[in-house]
Amino acid sequence: MSTKQTPVHQALENYAAAVHAKDVDAFIALYDDDVHIYDSWGQWQYAGIEAWRSMAGEWFSSLGDARVRVEFNDVRSVSGEDVAFGHAAVTFAGISAEGERLRAMTNRFTICLEKKGDGWKISHEHSSLPIDMETGEGIFTS
Repeated sequence: MSTKQTPVHQALENYAAAVHAKDVDAFIALYDDDVHIYDSWGQWQYAGIEAWRSMAGEWFSSLGDARVRVEFNDVRSVSGEDVAFGHAAVTFAGISAEGERLRAMTNRFTICLEKKGDGWKISHEHSSLPIDMETGEGIFTS
């Protein structure tokens, strides 16, 4: 990831660190209370911080001893005085307790941030995969 510290770059860096640490509180601290998420897994959307906290807790606890390494590539962002927008390709790689890469997937990731008080919070996130029109299945890359 770029060393350029826009609000989007900082949020993505903190996102990757929180996921790797399986730290629900650090992860949720990135988001606004009224966050709206379109996720690629499980359900169509999550509305509000408590629904997103529940998802994060379930995700992190399902990992057992494994961790997830998150890498953002081709990050693009635009920042204004009180809003910022960014998108990237994100790779989620499952890593065993011994450090071995178990599996990975790459999908598309978009975030919108709002300046709240003295910091930036993610107010909207959209994670997606292109769809194979022949099979109706998501197209995964790794």
